[in-house]
Amino acid sequence: MQRRDFGLMMLSAPLLAQTPAKFRVYVGTYTRGASKGIYQYEMDASSGTLTPLGVAAETANPSFLAVHPKGDFLYSVGELDEFKGEKVGSVNAYAIERASGKLTMLNQAGSGGSGPCHVKVSDNGKVVLCANYGSGSASAFALGADGKIGKRTAFFQHAGPFGPNAARQSGPHAHSINLDNTNRFAVVADLGKDRVMVYKFNAKNGAMASHSEFAVAPGSGPRHFAFHPNGKWAYVINEMLCTLTAMNWDGKAGKLTEINTEPTMPIPAGRGLSTAETVVHPNGRFVYGSNRGHDSIAIFSIDAASGRIRRIGNEPTQGKTPRNFNIDPTGRYLVAANQDSDSLMVFRIEGATGKLTPVGRPVPAPVPVCVKFLAMA
Repeated sequence: MQRRDFGLMMLSAPLLAQTPAKFRVYVGTYTRGASKGIYQYEMDASSGTLTPLGVAAETANPSFLAVHPKGDFLYSVGELDEFKGEKVGSVNAYAIERASGKLTMLNQAGSGGSGPCHVKVSDNGKVVLCANYGSGSASAFALGADGKIGKRTAFFQHAGPFGPNAARQSGPHAHSINLDNTNRFAVVADLGKDRVMVYKFNAKNGAMASHSEFAVAPGSGPRHFAFHPNGKWAYVINEMLCTLTAMNWDGKAGKLTEINTEPTMPIPAGRGLSTAETVVHPNGRFVYGSNRGHDSIAIFSIDAASGRIRRIGNEPTQGKTPRNFNIDPTGRYLVAANQDSDSLMVFRIEGATGKLTPVGRPVPAPVPVCVKFLAMA
């Protein structure tokens, strides 16, 4: 199936007391063509220059990654339809060798469903969660102090009703899993259901319970999701209708309500066009989204009073099929993964306007899907 945090300490731009000189950049891939697994790069924090450092770990389809808050461990999905004789994918744990950045596999666990495509670690480092696209389910697993994946602590199989697009929405397709800033709720965007599912979450033991749902417009296909740094707003990018939806987040009640929805590109959604990732800038003034087919990053301003979004531009990604992208912890650079042109592209971010300016030329990367940062001393 081909479907589809950072530091030696976790850092966020507003709290970054001292900017590291360099970042290690881990890239998850699909292992087809020349790709062998997870790759690493070194990023100069002053210039944005990326230097390839080779394969960090050889593993099958590590399409999405997450870094443990302590920076000692990394987790990936194995986006597979079968693992150890079961019709599931895997969640994989690795130890990070600090000096070289190389990854040593600690252990693996069946993801609970097929085609896992997204993974997230709780802020306290005790739980790893994953979304299974193929079978439409969400799972959580306990993490040991040694970084290893332990027992499964939660599992939810999504069911109907489904969206109106018979070709894409005949079943559930959980596409991302995220946690609010209090780690009291887990949020799962399900493309097949046209719903964002909210679960109560216990960060101490990994338990989850169904709580509420948010419905996007029929046929939207919600995919990836991001909370605003202020904890009051959230954004979901809709793969099939090529839109971004802004929402109010009631952190006490655990409920989402719509603010507004805007298109991610200046042309109508159509065949060969879809969206992938959304990321809020650490300064809270902008939110970005990737467009496949249009091959651009959409730039939205965020109204400081209401959270309402307005698309203010699109920047070509200098490649084909941008999947995940990420913003470095300083907020200076955005790195886009161009899956079908085997490249990464770095952009400098203008903090006042949100504008993206290309830095150099595309950097080779085999079938890149996901970008994660790790601060280096």
